[in-house]
Amino acid sequence: MKFTIFVTQQCNLRCSYCYIEKKQKTISFTTAEKVIDFIFKKSILGHEEINIGFFGGEPLLEFKLIKKITNLIYDHPFYNPDRVNLSIVSNGTIFSNEIAQFIIDNKIEFGISCDGPPFIQDKYRFTIRGGETSHLVEKNIKRALYLLPNLMVNAVYHPDTLIYLPETVKYFSSLGIKQIYLNPDFSAHWGKKDIDLLQDIYDKIGSIYTKYYLDQKPHFISLIDSKISVILQEGYNNLDRCRMGEAEFAFTTQGDIYPCERLVGNGNNDHCIGNVFDQIMPSSMSCHLAEGSDLNKECLTCSLKDYCMNWCGCSNYMTSGFYNRVSSFLCASEKAAIKTSFNVLQNLGEKLGPVFFEYLGRQSIVNSTA
Repeated sequence: MKFTIFVTQQCNLRCSYCYIEKKQKTISFTTAEKVIDFIFKKSILGHEEINIGFFGGEPLLEFKLIKKITNLIYDHPFYNPDRVNLSIVSNGTIFSNEIAQFIIDNKIEFGISCDGPPFIQDKYRFTIRGGETSHLVEKNIKRALYLLPNLMVNAVYHPDTLIYLPETVKYFSSLGIKQIYLNPDFSAHWGKKDIDLLQDIYDKIGSIYTKYYLDQKPHFISLIDSKISVILQEGYNNLDRCRMGEAEFAFTTQGDIYPCERLVGNGNNDHCIGNVFDQIMPSSMSCHLAEGSDLNKECLTCSLKDYCMNWCGCSNYMTSGFYNRVSSFLCASEKAAIKTSFNVLQNLGEKLGPVFFEYLGRQSIVNSTA
């Protein structure tokens, strides 16, 4: 179960594609208490892991508040250390020894958002006054790698940076990063020319991934690893699929409840399903599984449908405007990622055999909460 807490909607950056409106709002301790109560009441009867993420804005602008909310979680009567995992996603501009020690002491998963080499990072992720951020973010990435046992980096790619995606992977690797998450800008306009490039670009990443393994320097690359794990289990199971509004919730600084953090936007839209101060718990909001929808008849006969994320409600909405309609871009991206991963799996399985599959097993445990 995934719960995202918007600690603040303030941010020291103005990334061009950000889907969250910047406001001078920070969650109050009273609201945080209500949010934590909601989380544990929603999950107390189950046995699934509970992933609680601190989000923003830039959450580390409110580092002291994060510490207080963390204590609130640990002190809750329903808290179970065997089920609860915490995470922080930062823009990489704020980091310190104190923050590092807090992350280590509390076993928090920590991720930095960085889109790649300076010429990419500075084009999309800039300060309030339009200043460059690459130097500071790279410095903090290196510092985090030195101080922390584990660091994830998330890169967003766009139609005009898609061609540089293999270079982005190599850049992160050169810094020492071995957990790389690659996500498209779903709000961008992806034309036919961009879609036609996907397979070639993903295959190049697959070649880089393969080389890392053969050189005995394996990396986790979400584009590949996420699909390989699905292929090995012969398709997504029910708990893998989107359950927004049922087992996934996001909470704004005002306590409004959304089915996914990507649907919060400016906070004034139809995606809100309740508030933590309401007496009655909000009704579940399913994402209307895409494979069973009349809007996606072509999915029913697709040979790759069991390995495809056509069910992701927020990705569908961001690219098509419907929870249950798959866009041409998402369809092409999923097909390309699946085919690339099939090829990588076959190639490395033949060359490395049990060694490769043993490592995949360890990686699936390490990245299960990311």
